[in-house]
Amino acid sequence: MRSRIALAALAVTALAATATACGPDNSDGPAAVGGAPTTAAPAAAPTSAAPTTAPPAAAPTSAAPSKSAKPSTPAPGAGDKTGSGQACRANDLTFSAKLETQAGGYVQISAKAKPGITCILSGEHPVIAFGSGGIEAANAEQTVGTPITLSGSTVAYAGINPKSTNTNQAIEFKDVIIGIGKGDPNPVSIPVGALRVDKPVVTNWHTSAKDAVPGV
Repeated sequence: MRSRIALAALAVTALAATATACGPDNSDGPAAVGGAPTTAAPAAAPTSAAPTTAPPAAAPTSAAPSKSAKPSTPAPGAGDKTGSGQACRANDLTFSAKLETQAGGYVQISAKAKPGITCILSGEHPVIAFGSGGIEAANAEQTVGTPITLSGSTVAYAGINPKSTNTNQAIEFKDVIIGIGKGDPNPVSIPVGALRVDKPVVTNWHTSAKDAVPGV
């Protein structure tokens, strides 16, 4: 009987030892329940980027108002002379023409300054031409006359003999072109009626109409 009990005790002891040897290996397992809990590191708070502030807009630049340029005064030209001592040009003057019977017939040219103009007319003869071909009148006088100041009602006269020859050869024109000096940029054309022209001549300017008769 005692031997059976001893055998049974040995068997229990062996079973206990076996159970202990085959138990689970806890070396790599989770920590024991009674151990301190492992606390995970808190997640980093999200970094909020500082808001980008746009630079303030540049204040609009107001351009200083430009000063208005003073209007330039045009240089005086022909036809706008107001002071004395300036040479006359054709467009400073008003012309008229009429046929005269004296000395075999001639054309009397008269010239007056336009309103507000005072200018000096040379004592030489006017430049007289006929037609687009430019048949020009020669000087009927041998000397130069006295310069004439034209202003207001003062009148200057010149006489044109359109045909100084005795032949039947002639060209007919109805207008005469008048310039003051060779360099006149604005000669004037005026009607004179039908004229037979051949080697015309013209006097100097005179203040008296009787002194402006060609051939006398």
